[in-house]
Order: sequence, then C-alpha cells, then structure tokens
Amino acid sequence: MSIKIGITGGIGSGKSVVSKLLQLMGVPVYIADVESKRLTETDPDIRAALISLLGDEVYQDGKLNRPLLASYIFGNKDNLTMVNGIIHPRIKDDFRRWAQSHSSYPIVGIEAAILIEAGFTEDVDQVVLVYAPQEIRLRRAVSRDACAAEQIQQRMRNQMPDEDKMAFAHHIIYNDDKQALIPQLGALIKTLA
Repeated sequence: MSIKIGITGGIGSGKSVVSKLLQLMGVPVYIADVESKRLTETDPDIRAALISLLGDEVYQDGKLNRPLLASYIFGNKDNLTMVNGIIHPRIKDDFRRWAQSHSSYPIVGIEAAILIEAGFTEDVDQVVLVYAPQEIRLRRAVSRDACAAEQIQQRMRNQMPDEDKMAFAHHIIYNDDKQALIPQLGALIKTLA
C-alpha cells in the first residue's frame, strides 16, 4: 500500500510546482482543484445537489455555470459550507479510488489548497506544507493570476494562514527563492520510502 501525502500551502506558495516536480520524480499526484472541476461537470450526485440548491440555471448546456456558483458562495461562508458539503465528499471518494488504482507506487500525493480545512488530512498519512513568506506569495500570485494585489490579499485572508497549517505539517518544503526545491523533495522521498 502506498504512503499517501497531502500537499498544501497558501495561494502563491508553489504547491503546483512541487506537485509537478514530485510527478517528475515518479510520485503520482492527484490535483484536487482539477479533479473538483471535472467532478462538478460529470458527477450526477453533485449535479443533482447543486441544481436542488441553486436551480436548473446552475448548469447551462451541460456545463457548470461557474459565475453563478461563484456569486452564490462569494463572501457567504454558509453558502460556501453548503457547496463544499456537496463537493468535498465526492472528491474524497474519487481520491480514495484514485489512490487505490495507484497503490503499486510507494508514494502517492494529493495537492489541495484547503487540505486541512476540508478534512482531507484523515485520508493521508503525512501532510507536506509548501511554505513561502506572504510577500513572495503575493508577488507570485499577482504575476500568475494577473489580478490586483487587493484581490489576492482578500483570497489570502479567506485561507488558513500557513503559520497555522504548520501545526498539521509533518514536512515543510521551503519555496522562498533561497532554498532549492529538488534537494528538499529528494530528502522528503528518501524519508518516506
């Protein structure tokens, strides 16, 4: 059975870079954000629950009406909790099936920005936090997302601070533009193997 690692970190921390590097190093990684988008389009239980919650217009021409869903959850924690309550259990089930289908690998991963907040820690053996100081994260996210700094800062405020996530982390990968990632990831794999 594979060792399952959960890869998390705040916006702009470099989770995706770490996940890609791990994949290049032979560790399959389930990208929760990508799979969540796929499941909201294809999973009949998610579709039925979202239609029940928001009406038929939440799907247009068979595709999720993302702007409508975003406007429903934006700034409303109760609505966000309801939508997450629909989607997260399906992602967990999908990840469990995916991990089982990849059980021949010694290590598999799941990348999720809200790994801890969404309760995915119960589905992994080790939590890996990708950490970068907030000013570096802000610069990266503004550059990557072509958003105003204020928008990124608002998204940061809505996430659990990395300093709080450290309490859950078994391993911390520093992506601070000073320490090289590959040696840290090599050491992580050696520790887990």
